[in-house]
Amino acid sequence: MAILSLQNICFSYDKTPVLKDISYDFEKGKMYCIVGKSGAGKTTLLSLLSGLAVPTSGQILYDGKDISKVDKYTFRSKYIGVIFQSFNLITTYTAAENVVLSMDISGSKIKDKKARAVELLKNVGLDEDEANRRILKLSGGQQQRVAIARALSYDPDIILADEPTGNLDGETQNEIMEIFRDLADKGKCVILVSHSSDVADMCDERYELVKISNKKN
Repeated sequence: MAILSLQNICFSYDKTPVLKDISYDFEKGKMYCIVGKSGAGKTTLLSLLSGLAVPTSGQILYDGKDISKVDKYTFRSKYIGVIFQSFNLITTYTAAENVVLSMDISGSKIKDKKARAVELLKNVGLDEDEANRRILKLSGGQQQRVAIARALSYDPDIILADEPTGNLDGETQNEIMEIFRDLADKGKCVILVSHSSDVADMCDERYELVKISNKKN
């Protein structure tokens, strides 16, 4: 059964159609890649999946429930973890502090959040010294790992990532993809948006968006 489902989703921006009649199913334990040329609506679709935007028509179901009927704050802070293309980390905080802040926002009841943050960062390949460094002292690949650990801090069912390897070298890209693969193998639903055919080839399923032509005859 799909944990997340799109049913005939349409989205328009200023009356200009961006997405039309999109129906996709996403299951736990799988890694998906949403591909398409620039302007096809990939990032828009990710915004819809995360509840940051509302479809013009159609339904998005999480665990069988229409997310329009679910509190958006609860949805984004408990059930779905988002990894933004620009990471959106607080640069004056350490890696661990960024993860702890995410736990605080989600209302986590974990007693020793710092220890849990360090553990999560270790799981994505950062040691304790790196966990205690400020974000600007970390490489792009390390910051990506922090963003992944932050998204995992409240144990969501679904992980969404916007161009998660776009600014990384080939070796680091493969390491990040291995982390996503491990998450899927452990039962998470991992949904990536990417322009990279290499990334798409590493996923279980690929959904391709086609840019809507708005030309008038």
